[in-house]
Amino acid sequence: MLSWLSRRNFDFPPLDQALREPNGLLALGGDLSPERLVSAYRHGCFPWFQEGQPILWWSPDPRMVLFPAELHVSRSLRKTQRQHRFEISFDRDFPAVIEACAGPRPYADGTWITPAMLDAYRMLHRRGIAHSVEVWQDGQLVGGLYGLAIGRLFFGESMFSRVTDASKIGFITLVERLRDSGFVLIDCQMHTSHLASFGARPIPRTQFAHYLAHYLDRPGAILWAGDEA
Repeated sequence: MLSWLSRRNFDFPPLDQALREPNGLLALGGDLSPERLVSAYRHGCFPWFQEGQPILWWSPDPRMVLFPAELHVSRSLRKTQRQHRFEISFDRDFPAVIEACAGPRPYADGTWITPAMLDAYRMLHRRGIAHSVEVWQDGQLVGGLYGLAIGRLFFGESMFSRVTDASKIGFITLVERLRDSGFVLIDCQMHTSHLASFGARPIPRTQFAHYLAHYLDRPGAILWAGDEA
C-alpha cells in the first residue's frame, strides 16, 4: 500500500516498498518545499506528476545512471563540439532554462514541470543546490538542462533544445566538468535511448542506494558559475 505523506512528515518509506507497476511509485502527497525535495533526492526518490494530480514520488528499479568516466560521444558530435558553434555557460540563467524545459513539446501533451515545480526548483537554485547549463548561439539561448548537485552525485531533471545538437553539446560539457570535479554518478532516472547513446545504463536500485550512502556527503570540488568555450 502506498504511503500518503503529510506536510509535517518528511520520512519517505523504504525504497523496497515502491510498486512494481507502475515501476517505482513510492509515495503520494506532501509538498515541494526545498527541505522535502532535498530529503527525497537523498533518499533515492524524486517527484513526477501532472497538473491536477497529487504529488507522486518515484524510485524506479532499475535506475538509469551515467558514470562520467563511461561517457560516450559519437564522432559526429565530437566534431560539432570542436567547431565551437555554441557557447556554454553554467548558472547564468537558471530561470530561462527551467521555463524552456517546461514549455510545450511536439511529442508530449502537457508538462510535468508545473508552476509549483518551477517555483520549487527556482528556490533550490537560489540555495545553491539546483544548477543549469545554458547553450547559446549568436547570443540566443538555444538549449540547456538543469538538475541538482548533492555531494558527488548529480541528479538530472530535464533538458531542451531549439537547435540541432544544442542540448547534446551542453550535456557532454556538463558530464566532462562533473568528471573532472570528482563526481561519480549522474542520475538519469528513467531509461531513454537518447541517454543510452551517451553511455547511460540501468543499475539495480540497491546499487543506486549504495552510491547515495557513500557519496552524498562527499562534496565535489566544482565551480558552477562560469563559461566554457
